[in-house]
Amino acid sequence: MKKTLLSLLVAGMIMPCIARADTPKTLHFVLVPKVVHPWFDQVNQGANAAADMIFKTTGQKIVIEYRAPQHADVLEQNDIIERAISTQPDGIIVDLLDGKGNRAVLDEAGQQNIPVAVFDSVPPDGMKMTAVGADFCEQARVAAERLVKLMGGKGEVAIMMGVPTAPNHTLRAQCHRETFAKYPGIKVVATGIDNDSIETGQKQAAAIMLAHPDLKGWVASDASGPVGIGQAIREGGKTGKVFEVGMDGMSDMLQLIKDGVADSSSSSRPEQQGYWSVISMWQQATGHKTPKMIDTGIDMITHDNVDEFIKALHH
Repeated sequence: MKKTLLSLLVAGMIMPCIARADTPKTLHFVLVPKVVHPWFDQVNQGANAAADMIFKTTGQKIVIEYRAPQHADVLEQNDIIERAISTQPDGIIVDLLDGKGNRAVLDEAGQQNIPVAVFDSVPPDGMKMTAVGADFCEQARVAAERLVKLMGGKGEVAIMMGVPTAPNHTLRAQCHRETFAKYPGIKVVATGIDNDSIETGQKQAAAIMLAHPDLKGWVASDASGPVGIGQAIREGGKTGKVFEVGMDGMSDMLQLIKDGVADSSSSSRPEQQGYWSVISMWQQATGHKTPKMIDTGIDMITHDNVDEFIKALHH
């Protein structure tokens, strides 16, 4: 009896040690968006949802450290990435503000064997890393084609850029122009730059509509611009006179659609981008190869389905 009891006591002391030895080490990922922004808050939520799923299914704990630049400034973003590198994380997930401008710090991460993945962006030329996001050109084409249809194939349009150096914003603007160029009756008369700021987008849109009183339509290349455009349309008494097909599904954008100020929005899925970025980074950190591209898809949000997106956003 004493021997049995002693055996149980020893086992009770050893088993926790074995469990601790078998527990995977905590992985530390740093998530760096373009700027402080509600859209990136949704990305962060998706990233943490993936971390929770991995822990529940595998026991692997993942800590997501969210470090957002206060301004859409490549130097500020690079400084955040450099400071992240100094902490030797198990991976860095970044939405590039400038492929060329970010390249040196990305190279530095590679030299220190820190895996990097990009989301809502494309890797700099020649750099091999997983990219997570929508097909940005297709997202722009869908929006531009819808606007052309709303306008009956003729009239003046304007494009709102986000951050001019950002790879995804630049690509969307380029694909907007290429789509409009297919229609002889459509004329692009202005391009605004909002630098991912709703306030700047509103001011730019108001000034452009004042300078071009015959303007009939707007598209945008980022999530902030179309909200600013919608505010300018409403404040300028242009609702129903100037069509807007927005970009992405921030709450303000959804309300503009519901109110009839904007017609619709070609939306990427920020939660999915955060989720699959963490899945990809986890695979890399555990020694597995990852795909070149993870396409998280596009939603077209209209007055007919906007309530579904509003409900989903608040859950």
